[in-house]
Amino acid sequence: MNAQNTRLGIWLMITTTFIFAVQDGISRHLASEYNVLMVVMIRYWFFAAFVMTIASRKAGGLRAAAATSQPVMQAFRSLLLVTEICVMILGFTLLGLVESHAVFACYPLLIAALSGPVLGEKVGWRRWVAIAVGFVGVIIILEPGFGVFKPQAIVPLIAALMFALYGLLTRYVARRDTAATSFFWTGTVGSAAMTAVGMSFWEPMIGSDWVWMGALCITGAAGHWTLIKCYEVAEASAVQPFAYLQLLFASTIGILIFSETIRLNVALGGALIVGAGLFTLWRQRRAA
Repeated sequence: MNAQNTRLGIWLMITTTFIFAVQDGISRHLASEYNVLMVVMIRYWFFAAFVMTIASRKAGGLRAAAATSQPVMQAFRSLLLVTEICVMILGFTLLGLVESHAVFACYPLLIAALSGPVLGEKVGWRRWVAIAVGFVGVIIILEPGFGVFKPQAIVPLIAALMFALYGLLTRYVARRDTAATSFFWTGTVGSAAMTAVGMSFWEPMIGSDWVWMGALCITGAAGHWTLIKCYEVAEASAVQPFAYLQLLFASTIGILIFSETIRLNVALGGALIVGAGLFTLWRQRRAA
C-alpha cells in the first residue's frame, strides 16, 4: 500500500470520526425521548434508500451492487454493525457521551492489534508503540475500580468489541468486493433486520425531532461511506490511531450541548490517545 493511499485513509478516518461524533450527539437526544430500536430503524430506512439509489445509477444497477462471492460474511458484518449501533446508543442513555466514548475508545486498539493475526497485515514496532501509548490513555480514563468503570460500562465495552470485529470484517471483504457492494449490503441487510425488530416499538414523534431524525439519517449514511472507503484505501493498523479522535469530538459535544462534565483523568487520557495518533501521522509523513 503506497504512502499516498495511507494518507488518504488517515484523513478519511478523521472525517469519519467527526461525522460519527455528530451522529452520536443526535442519537443521544432522540434515544432519550424515543425507543432506541425505533430510532435506529428509521435511520436505516433512509440508509437503505440512499444506497439503493446510488447503486441504481451505476453500471449494472442493483444486481451489480449486490453481487458478491461472500454473501454470508457481508450479511454477518452488516448485522453486527446494526446491533453495535443499538447497543452503543443505549450506552449513551445510561452513561452519556463522554463516559461512553471513554470506554468505547478501546476499539481501535483491538482492531490495530488484531489486524496482523486476522488480516495478515504488517504492524511495525512504531505502530505498536503508538497502540501501547493509546492503551495507557484508555487505562487512565477508565480508572479501574473507580467512577466510570461501573456495571453500565459493559454496554459500550460490548459495542467496542462488536465495532472492532466489524472493522476487521469490512477490511476483509474489501479484498474481493468494492466499497459500493459493502455499502449496499450494510444498508439493505441492516434495514431489513431493524424493520423486523423495530416496528413493534413505533411511537409518534414531534415535528422538531423529525428534523433531528433527518440529520441523523444523513450523518449515518455519510459516516459509513467514508469508513468503508477508508478501509478500502489503507491498512487498518495504519488508520486506527486516528479513530481515537472520536473520543475528543464526542466529548466536546457532550460538554457543550448536553452539559456533561469531563474529569481530569479523562482529559489526560484523551491527550495521550490523540498524541499517539498524531505520532503515527508524523511517522507516515517521514516515511513518505
